[in-house]
Amino acid sequence: MTVKLFFQAIGKFIAGVILIGLLLFLPAGSFGYRNAWLFIGILFIPMFIAGIVMMFRDPELLKKRLNAKEEQKEQKAVVALSGLMFSAAFIVAGLNYRFSWIVTPDWLVYVGAGVFLLAYVMYAEVLRENAYLSRTIEVQEDQKVIDTGLYGVMRHPMYSATLFLFLSMGVVLGSPISVAITLLYIPIIAVRMKNEEKVLEEGLEGYAAYKKRVKYKVIPFIW
Repeated sequence: MTVKLFFQAIGKFIAGVILIGLLLFLPAGSFGYRNAWLFIGILFIPMFIAGIVMMFRDPELLKKRLNAKEEQKEQKAVVALSGLMFSAAFIVAGLNYRFSWIVTPDWLVYVGAGVFLLAYVMYAEVLRENAYLSRTIEVQEDQKVIDTGLYGVMRHPMYSATLFLFLSMGVVLGSPISVAITLLYIPIIAVRMKNEEKVLEEGLEGYAAYKKRVKYKVIPFIW
């Protein structure tokens, strides 16, 4: 762990809390939006804990996860579209609370929170299994194909975890319209995976054979 990495991680964490808080509470027009507080809690508390663990146990992995600058032209477009999608989902959720367009029952909100946390556990397991994980599309020095654990079932378990995270997000926020908006994540990650697999096949030895062994990308027997 370095002081620079510590402050970089803390800075991005605080910036994320502030940004999402603004996107939720400003449209809601109130800090009484309980679903937003629940969402911020289940999103950022596990994120903080995971960051602390990585900082002491695997700072190189944390450094990779903090680096979000894409070099691939296709991926820059994917990142921009994802940002617009999430911003729209958060703003609509706040407006839904303010104007009571659709009221979601509490039990469904709690189910959504449960799915969100389970997806977080899956996310953590993927981080544990694959030390080469980066937020950018690249082939790293001495990288090897990971084909055990979740990677023996699907080629992109990280996207499986984020898919469930993002689709349950709107449920936790009590906004079915936001759920509909986050469905756009499916074609977005489809484009990202297509480009990612092209890069991996060209630059990572054994990946083409791995694709033949593991047929499913995100959800076994479905996708």
